[in-house]
Amino acid sequence: MMRITPAYIFLLIISFVSSIEAQRLYKITVDNKGYETTLSYVSRNGLVFVSSKELAALLLANTFYNEEAAKLEIKFPSYNIKLTAKNQFIIITNRNDNTTSIYQIPVSTFLIEKDIFIPLKYCEDYFSVAFGNKLIFDNSSKKLTISNEPYSQNQLSIQKSLENINKEKKQEITKNDIRNNKSNYDVYGLVIEEKSNGTLIRIKTSRKINIPRHSIKEKTLFVFFPGITVSPDITSGVKSAGLVKGVRRVAVSQRNYQLEFLLNEGFSTSETFIDNESNDIMITIHNQLFTNRITEIDNKTKWIFDTVVIDAGHGGKDPGAIGVTGVKEKDVNLKIALKLGSLIERELPGVKVVHTRKTDEFVELYKRGKIANEAGGKLFISIHCNSTLKKDVSHRGFEVYLLRPGKTQDAIEIAEFENSVIKLEDNPDRYQKLTDENFILVSMAHSQYMRFSEKFSDLLNQEWKRGVDIPSLGIKQAGFYVLVGASMPGVLIETGFLSNRKDEAYLNSANGQTEIARSIFSSIRKYKEYYDNEILEKSVN
Repeated sequence: MMRITPAYIFLLIISFVSSIEAQRLYKITVDNKGYETTLSYVSRNGLVFVSSKELAALLLANTFYNEEAAKLEIKFPSYNIKLTAKNQFIIITNRNDNTTSIYQIPVSTFLIEKDIFIPLKYCEDYFSVAFGNKLIFDNSSKKLTISNEPYSQNQLSIQKSLENINKEKKQEITKNDIRNNKSNYDVYGLVIEEKSNGTLIRIKTSRKINIPRHSIKEKTLFVFFPGITVSPDITSGVKSAGLVKGVRRVAVSQRNYQLEFLLNEGFSTSETFIDNESNDIMITIHNQLFTNRITEIDNKTKWIFDTVVIDAGHGGKDPGAIGVTGVKEKDVNLKIALKLGSLIERELPGVKVVHTRKTDEFVELYKRGKIANEAGGKLFISIHCNSTLKKDVSHRGFEVYLLRPGKTQDAIEIAEFENSVIKLEDNPDRYQKLTDENFILVSMAHSQYMRFSEKFSDLLNQEWKRGVDIPSLGIKQAGFYVLVGASMPGVLIETGFLSNRKDEAYLNSANGQTEIARSIFSSIRKYKEYYDNEILEKSVN
């Protein structure tokens, strides 16, 4: 048995105090354009490491932390900065042209309670670029000054891009982070994966290229790359999987190549899109058995337009966006949804209304789609309010969204905000499966509804312009989880900006909510006429 001595107890106390001291947060002074505040930091080996989350907040930037990868993405209007814990690399992406630069700092960052602490001395220039104004740190006085002096990327005082770093000194960073430095070829890698309902081919690219032409003939999927360089080693080490039993690279002529994927029995159709995060080309090969099953289910479905599902966004512990004067998005969404439901019940006999929520309650995103599917919905409408990070701004307007990969950074960020509610759910991991294992099902199932979704969004955009005192910003597209879960035509509506005083006042007024509900209802009524005619023609033919 170990003998507990006073000396041993003393050592334990010293160790405990030392561990606390190592993580103790101090404060540096920040002069934010004349306004004085503070920023948390710790000192290591004479260097000041500051909280990147607090620094981002001071610079009015959004942050997204990936706990599994220990990565923090900081989003400024024109640039994104990506940091990784225990890593010496800083990744800066220009959001205007999507170019990425990777820089190395002399020491690694480190993690304290889901916050990455960075050596301010070596990072101030990078944050100056992203913010657009010069940040000046005085280590002796422990003071950071956020100036009005403009600062651009070509003014960086540290110009160590990843290409100039000695290979032996490189630390491990993710494949997506190094895609621009991975290869001298436009197309350099392949990954083939079997999914639960088809096969996914990821074609890795070192730069953004257009979606290539592709076709299936004689059990072979041909993907054409005119004017694109393709690595001669691209097929090396590639393992067959699922519907793909082999692949070969064919040089049609100089700088004109094609990839040929030899297919097993059981395939049906293919679909191609671009992964916005990595610029990789994604090809889905649909499983014939699964396609037949969907067709069989569709043939048995009664296509009569008899059910509308109304989804009031957010609710309960999730307030959604908060307006200039404190108006909560969840309350506005619910009031509009209930008014819309009453209009349908009163003026569209034979059409059933299903609400995903009728009170101030928290409903998980996947359950909203489940409610819609179990009700046999023929149209899914998710009602939301928009907002910007900075309050009381002039930007205002209505938007209607279709379920497709976001084309603009604004659309992507709106989807990220609406999807972020999964953090409040008991099991947010389920959405990884929704976008990964089942993404072939999603792309295939929703493609058959897209024509109807597009028609409804067009009708709504027209009706909105006629009857609502908020300008229309048009029809857009982005990847919303709530639309993924609903297997029917559907849209997500951003009725206006709570960050704008005029929009907020209108959205919070009974008259404004009634006009919005009436506009959506008029669109539903016209859409029903169109839908019924389409189904009638289909049944006759």
